[in-house]
Amino acid sequence: MSTERGPVSQFIEKNYLHFNAAALMDAAKGYEEHLANGGKMMVTLAGAMSTAELGISLAEMIRQDKIAIISCTGANLEEDIMNLVAHSHYKRVPHYRDLSPQEEWDLLENHYNRVTDTCIPEEEAFRRLQQHIHKIWADAEAAGERYFPHEYMYKMLLSGVLEQYYEIDPKNSWMLAAAEKNLPIVVPGWEDSTMGNIFASYVIKNELKASTVKSGIEYMAYLADWYVKESAKQSIGFFQIGGGIAGDFPICVVPMLYQDMEMQNIPFWGYFCQISDSTTSYGSYSGAVPNEKITWGKLDIDTPKFIVESDATIVAPLIFAWLLKQ
Repeated sequence: MSTERGPVSQFIEKNYLHFNAAALMDAAKGYEEHLANGGKMMVTLAGAMSTAELGISLAEMIRQDKIAIISCTGANLEEDIMNLVAHSHYKRVPHYRDLSPQEEWDLLENHYNRVTDTCIPEEEAFRRLQQHIHKIWADAEAAGERYFPHEYMYKMLLSGVLEQYYEIDPKNSWMLAAAEKNLPIVVPGWEDSTMGNIFASYVIKNELKASTVKSGIEYMAYLADWYVKESAKQSIGFFQIGGGIAGDFPICVVPMLYQDMEMQNIPFWGYFCQISDSTTSYGSYSGAVPNEKITWGKLDIDTPKFIVESDATIVAPLIFAWLLKQ
């Protein structure tokens, strides 16, 4: 047992010896080895990991350069900032499984939107951000400028306009850590997020142009450019939290580059791990075993592959704790 490890890491190494626990340990050590060999890592965030407060560990991973790029849903992009500015107004509902339709309606009437056991306060979270992000969108449009969704969020964070609202220690906001490093982010399907819906409403009302926010196709081109440059220097790994578009979109950049762009020397992803509770049946790509990705030209035969079939809100912070030697 390494003495440089903290108590969480020591507990994992001593106790996590079989089944999904062993897979967690193997994946963590594989991630660490990938970085030690000079590799970089993409992390993808699905689900509601920001509302689960993954930022507590993810922000430190970003600060310590253990993550080179993130792909996330629009919800994860914004919900970390919502937690930053409205944390004390969140409402926890431990008995969420017992709620009746009427009780759910009452939450809506009181402007609480529920994510499992946690209710996000509409006024303090969504609306508080809306006024500031709208100004940034409008100013960019007036100047004839266009940016990606995450770049607008970075502008808002770095401007300091939200500091008056901070309700958690800023070091626990992964978006703030990412903004300070100007970390590359890819946000496929941003339109289905709350801020995406709000932006769409301004477009429908003819108050803003759709082109003011760069699109998903432009995100793919941005990612392709990043992957070509970075994979020429070192191996790029893929650490997928959950399933869905956050993972499906970016992993496709490799086969796109060498099959569709006919760039013959594009390397496969150099490490792969997915934390998922999706099943492998019913044609579920999110639940597919990693070997299926070989047939799609995403992973090589000898790419280190791991799958932890468990709850990402439990598993991801433990793997990050290992990497941070906590």
